[in-house]
Amino acid sequence: MSPGSDKTIAPVCPLPWTGQEGCYDEAGREIACPGSGQDGAFRRGMPWPAPRFQRTGALVADQLTGLIWTAEANPAGFPLTWGEALEFIRAMNARAESGFSDWRLPNRRELRSLLSYQTRRPALPAGHPFTDVFLGWYWTSTTAAINPAYAWYVHLDGARMFYGRKDQYYLLWPVRGASSILAATGQRFSYDQAGRELPEPDPVQDGQDGFGVPWPAQRLVVEGDGVIDRLTGLEWLRQASLNGGAEVSWGEAFSLVAALNEKLGENEPHWRLPNINELESLVDCASHSPALPADHPFLEVRDVYWSSTTSCYEPDWAWALYLGKGALGVGVKRAKNFHVWPVRDRLPGQG
Repeated sequence: MSPGSDKTIAPVCPLPWTGQEGCYDEAGREIACPGSGQDGAFRRGMPWPAPRFQRTGALVADQLTGLIWTAEANPAGFPLTWGEALEFIRAMNARAESGFSDWRLPNRRELRSLLSYQTRRPALPAGHPFTDVFLGWYWTSTTAAINPAYAWYVHLDGARMFYGRKDQYYLLWPVRGASSILAATGQRFSYDQAGRELPEPDPVQDGQDGFGVPWPAQRLVVEGDGVIDRLTGLEWLRQASLNGGAEVSWGEAFSLVAALNEKLGENEPHWRLPNINELESLVDCASHSPALPADHPFLEVRDVYWSSTTSCYEPDWAWALYLGKGALGVGVKRAKNFHVWPVRDRLPGQG
């Protein structure tokens, strides 16, 4: 990088660790992590404090993110539509639940921040203090850009994130407070249950005044063959498909990244297959097809990308970013279904 470039600029919003400690082969067998290139080997991201959660009465403070959650993970007691979930939050604020009137439905990054990718049923950090956790879908306040009559939800059984019609019935988990490590989702407006844009921001959902660290004015900066993300401090290969657009298996993805590193100079930082939090950080929730910032400089963007994070629900599967939609799902490791988009650390404060 040239003198005075973004190399000297600390990231605005370094990412948290995924929680994954183990490494697994394509058959799902646990293996030694050193040299595997997997999430469990690198363990990139902000480490979790110990203890991570502090419970005080009906509230739980997450000491990683700074957010405050209800200790009861199902305060409504039954599923609600998205609109009903927002009304439930408004009623909490009207009666100053637990002494506070600034509760909201969490946006997708806030709800995902609770997840651990080393656990399942529920996919929450081991030893968490929450009660009545339901092994199913939970609403977020983030509307799906691909269809504003849909909203994002997270499955606490295995950690998937997808979207569903707002008139369907799922659970809610209120949050309050602000985080200095979770980036804004990119969503610019608030919407009603029918998908109509609201004339004013809704304080209990994601949108123009939504919670999260604001993005830098110039977020993505081209540097040679790479693109620096000044929000997270990561560098992505500008050519967003390492194998000329061919779909590969999970094992082949690691081999391709290793071959790329063999071409580097002695002092150049090495590339790696990104973990699922790193891939998700690219998503702009105001966009779809692809779900990237509208002014992104990437070339040959594909639909689905492998992460280095194994699904601990089914260890012969791995996590992937479905970039057309912005969803997080899984794929069979041995199947040649997904693409490879390498990442590396370029700015201070990474890993």
